[in-house]
Amino acid sequence: MQEQILIIAVKKQNQTDEHFESSLNELSSLCNTAGGTVKKIVTQKRNRIHPATYIGEGKIEEIKLEVEQLEIDLVISNDELSASQSRNLSEELGVPLIDRSQLILDIFAMRAKTKEGKLQVELAQLEYLLPRLHGQGAQMSRLGAGIGTRGPGETKLETDQRHIRRRIYDIQRRFKVVVSQREQYRKRRKTNQAFQFAIVGYTNAGKSTLFNRITKEQSLEEDQLFATLDPLTRHFQLPCGFQALLTDTVGFLQDLPTALIAAFRSTLEEVTEADFILHVVDGSHPDKEQHQETVNKLLQDLNATSIPMLTIYNKKDKIDAEFIPNNRPYIVISAFDKEDLTKLYTKIESLLESEWDWYSTMLDPNEGKMINRLAHETIMKKREFNEDLDQYLVNGFIKQDHPIQNMLKEQ
Repeated sequence: MQEQILIIAVKKQNQTDEHFESSLNELSSLCNTAGGTVKKIVTQKRNRIHPATYIGEGKIEEIKLEVEQLEIDLVISNDELSASQSRNLSEELGVPLIDRSQLILDIFAMRAKTKEGKLQVELAQLEYLLPRLHGQGAQMSRLGAGIGTRGPGETKLETDQRHIRRRIYDIQRRFKVVVSQREQYRKRRKTNQAFQFAIVGYTNAGKSTLFNRITKEQSLEEDQLFATLDPLTRHFQLPCGFQALLTDTVGFLQDLPTALIAAFRSTLEEVTEADFILHVVDGSHPDKEQHQETVNKLLQDLNATSIPMLTIYNKKDKIDAEFIPNNRPYIVISAFDKEDLTKLYTKIESLLESEWDWYSTMLDPNEGKMINRLAHETIMKKREFNEDLDQYLVNGFIKQDHPIQNMLKEQ
């Protein structure tokens, strides 16, 4: 059975109405993803957040009535709460209470499938919990099922700081092994000179759908936030024959918990290893500008802004007529439309051509291995046999630092 949720939110002076509305809509979507139903949203305008109870006394009384009348199971705050705010509010309202960060961590716990993903989530949850342990009392006894209780579980944690610190240390140690394994995979891919594309974008922009269409894969594809948590890398081939790797990454989100960004650093670093970024945007979303800003800011934090990028405005069928793109170069598509995918491949090819060097070479018929490499590792524009010379004329575009470059110069 779905939990009945009441959302509380404080609108600060420096917040625009659009940003405030956008964060509330997002929180409602997060509640839905976690398996809850939002029955009511209670907001309050304040110059600053109440240090003891987050919201004012008058509002608390109003919320108490709503909790009783609507039979609310859980109250969720739009902002991150301190341990004392969380404790005081929960005691006042008489129902369990969590904040936005806990909800996001909870969804991540629900979504994590791989060993690395589970370790990352548990680490983030423990780091979030540690400073909030003091005097949590009744709240810590909230065991069993329900939103905000997934992941490590309070009984296992024994609510003991030393135990948590030991567990954090243990996870970090194990995590180093997993991260070094990931490093090895990356190095191997680099050694094999595999060209890498990374799909990035705001959560629920349609990244996994596009990934599946391009790679013919069946990764999780849902109209929900954070449907993909663990990065997935697969081979794919452009129509010209050029072969590359494509990585689907975790969706970005505004106001992500700091502990979570830190924990998912190694996952996000897949992006920094890419040769080309495909930034997928839900072109029909009213807050698409905000979404793009969030993604660009995170790419900045990862020092990934120098990597060539194509912005893909997805969900073309839902985009209104006045659509104006914010980023360039761009393309507007529907990931479900075959013709649009062909246009996308053509666009990617032309962007790569503008970045790469032109080559033209003559090869003997017995150099089949080299011709095959050029067909798969470059964008080959022409391959024709010259009978008079008994040679193949091959030309196209090649990445500047590709090892074949030296072989071509020797031809």
